[in-house]
Amino acid sequence: MTAQLTISNLTDRPDFATAVADRIWRAWWRPHGVPLAYIAERLKENLAGGAIPRAFVAHDGETFAGTASVIASDLDERPQYTPWVAAVWVEPDYRSRRLGRQLIDHAARYALSTGARQVFLTARPLRRSLYEELGWRVVEEGIGDLDFTVLAWDAAAGPA
Repeated sequence: MTAQLTISNLTDRPDFATAVADRIWRAWWRPHGVPLAYIAERLKENLAGGAIPRAFVAHDGETFAGTASVIASDLDERPQYTPWVAAVWVEPDYRSRRLGRQLIDHAARYALSTGARQVFLTARPLRRSLYEELGWRVVEEGIGDLDFTVLAWDAAAGPA
């Protein structure tokens, strides 16, 4: 593995769409009985060329390393918050290299570049401190059955 990873827009690297759909499905949707085909179909929205949704892929040449997305809404309970950084995934071989942080930063900066004044994400209690370390601030806690925390990063706050 080389030391130089690249983060690309999925529209520029659609060859990674199958890997992105698979990881999103395995991590968040398979446990709820959602078919992989549904996630793969939804991911095609990222290839349509609109500003949001947008998926990014980290890769080491032709090797998939991770992904992060910017979506309009990540919690049905909180439609007032938009846009969101979501579906952050790093392949096991690339963990502990700060790639997740890079993907989050890349996606957040992109979201703000669309004109949003702030961007949101959800975290489970065990992950909350990572986002706070990166400069995200808590907006709400204890949401839903999974006890999610909603965090925000403001354009005026500087780099994530």
